[in-house]
Amino acid sequence: MKRVLIASMAAATLAGCGGRRPAPASVPAPAASPVTTGATTAPADWRRMATLADRDRLRKWRSTWLDALSRARVSGAGAAISAQGALLLPDVRLADPIPPPGSYRCRMFKLGGKAVGMRDFTGYPPFTCRIEREGSLLRFEKINGSQRPVGRIFPDPAGRPVFLGTLMLADETRPIAYGRDNSRDMAGFVDRVGDRRWRLVLPLPAFESLLDVIELVPASS
Repeated sequence: MKRVLIASMAAATLAGCGGRRPAPASVPAPAASPVTTGATTAPADWRRMATLADRDRLRKWRSTWLDALSRARVSGAGAAISAQGALLLPDVRLADPIPPPGSYRCRMFKLGGKAVGMRDFTGYPPFTCRIEREGSLLRFEKINGSQRPVGRIFPDPAGRPVFLGTLMLADETRPIAYGRDNSRDMAGFVDRVGDRRWRLVLPLPAFESLLDVIELVPASS
């Protein structure tokens, strides 16, 4: 019976993402199947799901951020960075970092060009994104645009939620499986930086920049 239980839990861990659409295979850790021990139910642990490459991205988040910020300021974007207030400052994090489910008005900022000739600071127009509850976790999805992160937000004992997901491109309708293509895997942190203002921080994405920061503000604000 013990082996059957372990096998069932392993199968649940590898299940795809739920939601309104058919569950895509890409998003790690099934939100609807938390780990259960006795009478205690806890969300899945992101450490059991993250690839080695994503663990490395997360470990390097601060040095990457400082490098990207320095390059952006040297490029002449100092005023644009200051205009965002706490959003682009690495050490500003407020209590209660978990954003509530709902629709959000989001903005993307890319800092630090990855190659010669690439811009060191780019701010994009607002787009729509959404956060939905799936069991014990939250699911984040960028709704429109040519690059669309989608994945789950995991609570962490250290108090800083972790995002694991993949990148959808162009007219793709389903994300690829997490862990199948390192260039599509994404990992980052979620912070609250103001009243009804959050950010998703993605260090060392595969394309274009050293750091991506997505601002999240409830659409109803």
